[in-house]
Amino acid sequence: MDQQPRQVPTLPSDSSGAGDWPARGADLVETLVSLLRDKTVRPLTLVARALVFGIIVLAAATVTVVFVSISLVRLLTVYAFGGRVWASELLVGAVFVAIGLVAWNLRTNGSPGARSAK
Repeated sequence: MDQQPRQVPTLPSDSSGAGDWPARGADLVETLVSLLRDKTVRPLTLVARALVFGIIVLAAATVTVVFVSISLVRLLTVYAFGGRVWASELLVGAVFVAIGLVAWNLRTNGSPGARSAK
């Protein structure tokens, strides 16, 4: 599907084809339908594609973070802490808490007076 809207054909304004009104009516209906499709269906298709791809990327990122954190705990348990699982879980948990604190400090408030209400 092309990204740019196509040119909408215009109907001739001369009255020489006055006896050909069914064809002119069909052309008018086709013109109106193509205009409606260009104005509504194509933008909705783009929005739907963006939503679907966003959901796929979010799911893939979640799976990746889970697998990386499990692998990190396993590697730390075996190679760094000599079988002490609690230490590797503590370290990975501390990393996640630090990331969460950084994200919490970088957040933006929806309304400008929300912080001053404390």
